[in-house]
Amino acid sequence: MSELCIFAGTTEGRRLAELLAGQPVRVLACVATDYGETLIPEAENLEVSAGRLDQGQMEALFAERRFDAVIDATHPYATRVSEFIAGACAATGTPYLRLNRDGGAEADGAVYVDSIQGAADFLAGQPGNALLATGSKELAPYAGVTDYQERFYARVLPMPASLDACAAAGFAPSHIIAMQGPFSVEMNVATLKAVNAAWLVTKDSGKSGGFRDKLEAARLAGARCVVIGRPEQPGGMGFAEVVNWLTERYGLRDIREIDVVGIGMGAPETLTLEAERALRECDCVIGASRMLEAAARYGKPCYAEIAPAKIAACIAAHPEHRRVAVAMSGDSGFFSGTKKLLPLLEGHRVRVIPGLSSLQVLCARVQTNWDDVRVLSLHGRAGSVVPEVLRHGKVFALTDGADALRRVCSDLIDAGLGEARLAVGQRLSYPDEAVLRGTARELKDTDCAPLSALLIEHPAQPRPLPVGLPDEAFLRDMGENGRAVPMTKSEVRAVSVSKLRLTEDAVVWDVGAGTGSVSVEAALLCPKGQVYAVECREDAAELISRNAGKFALRNLTVVRGEAPAALTDLPAPTHVFIGGSSGNMAEIIAAVLEKNPRARIVVNAIALESVGEIAEIIRRFGFEDAEVVQMNLARSRKAGRYHLMAGLNPIYIAAMQRREDANED
Repeated sequence: MSELCIFAGTTEGRRLAELLAGQPVRVLACVATDYGETLIPEAENLEVSAGRLDQGQMEALFAERRFDAVIDATHPYATRVSEFIAGACAATGTPYLRLNRDGGAEADGAVYVDSIQGAADFLAGQPGNALLATGSKELAPYAGVTDYQERFYARVLPMPASLDACAAAGFAPSHIIAMQGPFSVEMNVATLKAVNAAWLVTKDSGKSGGFRDKLEAARLAGARCVVIGRPEQPGGMGFAEVVNWLTERYGLRDIREIDVVGIGMGAPETLTLEAERALRECDCVIGASRMLEAAARYGKPCYAEIAPAKIAACIAAHPEHRRVAVAMSGDSGFFSGTKKLLPLLEGHRVRVIPGLSSLQVLCARVQTNWDDVRVLSLHGRAGSVVPEVLRHGKVFALTDGADALRRVCSDLIDAGLGEARLAVGQRLSYPDEAVLRGTARELKDTDCAPLSALLIEHPAQPRPLPVGLPDEAFLRDMGENGRAVPMTKSEVRAVSVSKLRLTEDAVVWDVGAGTGSVSVEAALLCPKGQVYAVECREDAAELISRNAGKFALRNLTVVRGEAPAALTDLPAPTHVFIGGSSGNMAEIIAAVLEKNPRARIVVNAIALESVGEIAEIIRRFGFEDAEVVQMNLARSRKAGRYHLMAGLNPIYIAAMQRREDANED
């Protein structure tokens, strides 16, 4: 196995050590201090050596270990150490790679000097306090300024050696700020204002060293920068180039650092500090066009992709970007593509950063809590809010399309909820943000912006669970030529639906749906699913549509036609109820199994011939998991001052499903 040595006392060095953890190479990470040792991740293939080395010690180490390569990831200002490493590599014939830190931005109005002494000499002739952010090892030159003890404040690491260096340079405790970075713009601003600094002294430490944050903080705090110019970095490679070189040479796995970032509502003001840092420090941003607009100010390469599979493919297609930010709308865990994306990023180092969701923002705008809100999405989905409003009283829904508000209001009015109060959040966080408020009846003719958010409030009404609903709950017609439209009675329906074992997201076929009573109950029980009511009688199909409208069901579709021909273009079912087959039961079962061999099927039968056919179907199609239940029912009816029991036709309910290893006939 190849063996590498990294001088890893910088952010880039630590990132490289993290990427090499678990890779098919052995790594010695050299750091200058015990504190630096704690920042290196633990891994079986990683060894850490703490302590400063001179060139002779390095030569001895390289000669003993015979490294395949040495990577110099030291600070760009640590020129003496880099000279030692390069000299030791030359003396021992060890391949040497210099990992160069990216350059910082030019600062408008900044004063550039070539050394710490140059900074001290400049400040000696300028009024105002100064925050010295150049470390503890180079404080001595500042002591040459006459009033430095009153004007200068040193920000150093919270370590005994740093505090000793401050004391040796004559800095009083009140002028020492001992803190561990990295520092955000806000923290830098607060520090500058706390010491009333007119000047910020810093090195050009690049993006990873927080240089850009310091420049922005100085601007916001009304201070000017004194920048110690960076020594030239001859040769060398950037971080991505070093990783690509190592990957090609030593067969490393392609491991990236990927931040999945919830960027809030889209306006920069809704970004969290953590999200802002991820966008600022990444190599590229991937996301929908609207998300990329929010990230454009960071000046990174942007790739417009929405689908999780295409995002993962984009990451793989651009190995030059080692740190990737994937921008997700709102919160990364709230109706986000993050759920489907994460399994596709297996093997990479992934961090998920939450953001502000439209639920949080809308509830804040209307000054209400959201811990009692039922949350759902109508974005790209069929369905109605009515069942949820009836159950919960307070519902949040994401919508799409300018007519979404009209549809929701229409459903609410049809269900007798016209007085339900709505708050409609449009373009939340943007300058043209608007929050409309009113009842469903008042807003029924109002268009809304695409991707609006709705908060619906109405006192929850206790209603029976949608299992075995009373027969009177459904519209009934005599139908064509005086023929009554068939309906599965309440008690039989309750048992039949229970035998289906429906799930929330079930795809249900109701074949021979009649009045549509089973279809309605299934649609109410499967709010995330879809129900297809198949009926060959035109009058019955029309009645099903009316019953679906009565219950405001958008997840119930009426299919006109005779089975099995009418089933051809339907999506594969997970559950099938057959209430009427018109003599085509075997053909219908075969069509179901062709679409989904594991579909669960429930059949109702009255005639003995149908029962015999069911027994033959169970045998023929290999339904090992099958049962038949016979129900004998009687209902009371009033006869004068007495109540007598009137028997109904006995009915057979067959439930069947193939096992995983079932063979087709």
